[in-house]
Amino acid sequence: MKFSRIAAAVTTAALAPAVLIASPAFAAGPDAPAAGHQPAPTTPDQPAPDQAEEDRKTILAIIAHPMASEFMKEAGRKAIADGPQAMRKFIEVDQHKIRIDDYRIAILRLLPAAGPGLKEGINKVLSSGDDIEKLRHFYDVTQHELRDDDNKVEISRLIGTGGPAVKEAGKKALRGTPADRAEFLKTGRFLAQASDDLVELARIDESWDGPILSEAISKLMNGSPTPAELRHFLEVTQYELRDQDNRVAIAKIIDGGGPELVKAGRAALAGTAADRAEFLKTGQHEARAKDQAAKDKAAKDKPTPGKDGQDQGNGSGTGAAPTGNTATTAQGHNGAPLATTGAGDNTTLIAGGAGTALIAGAGLLLAARMRRAGAEG
Repeated sequence: MKFSRIAAAVTTAALAPAVLIASPAFAAGPDAPAAGHQPAPTTPDQPAPDQAEEDRKTILAIIAHPMASEFMKEAGRKAIADGPQAMRKFIEVDQHKIRIDDYRIAILRLLPAAGPGLKEGINKVLSSGDDIEKLRHFYDVTQHELRDDDNKVEISRLIGTGGPAVKEAGKKALRGTPADRAEFLKTGRFLAQASDDLVELARIDESWDGPILSEAISKLMNGSPTPAELRHFLEVTQYELRDQDNRVAIAKIIDGGGPELVKAGRAALAGTAADRAEFLKTGQHEARAKDQAAKDKAAKDKPTPGKDGQDQGNGSGTGAAPTGNTATTAQGHNGAPLATTGAGDNTTLIAGGAGTALIAGAGLLLAARMRRAGAEG
């Protein structure tokens, strides 16, 4: 017991100076102000920033960016909900991977409306790797440069194939800004084309003889057609109406025509629109020529009475017609043979035979009268 107490006393003596030195009152000395009345320190201590709160604000800013995809927003909200470690990982790692994917997807979406130059640029940048700066620069800058180059090419093509109004508006756009060229291709070209289309419709109406197409053109131009309606009429409707007029014209041509003309006309009516146009251009004339050739051949091959030993002499008491060429040819007012109407030359032959029969009948009537007169004498 004696040694234990000594040890406790020694320990207490050893700890006492340390406790006194650590006490504020002892350290300040006897002149120090009482507790609770110390002056404010010259430089107050700054508390350590709340890292979790800063990370939360950073993530909120990231997912509020216009380029942030739904996947980025969803991942950011999840990180906030999962706590400080998840937020730090999102900021340091996840957001960069997601942003690369977002840019690649955004660039891919440019393809459907891209011209040749822009398509080539898209394929090139997407195959160059996952450099976020390259992807960002392409999306923010390069794509617009390539699109304008494609627009210039397209406008030049339209100038080469368009009418006067399209040419003038296209040249003006080429001299302007990229926005001017984009606007021309979006709306300006169609307004200029409508002006050219109205001129073309007037020209067609003046040169076309068919009533169906002409009436439709007048109705369209007297209305308030849109550029799209004018274009559709010129590209589609006018050809349908032309064909209707052609059908009417062919039906009139073959009505009462010769065999070849009727045959060719009916074949055209049963064929395509191109067949009908070709018939009116050349086919009808070729068919008429064939009918005329057949008519001429029939007239040449027609037998002439008196050349085969028939009906010759001064009369044999059989009532034969007088000698000489007794063939009768149907004549028009000018003495020319009458035209046939599709029945070949049978009409001419019938007319000739009928004339010969009438002459022979007159001869028989005269002979009968002479005999009757002799009997009475």
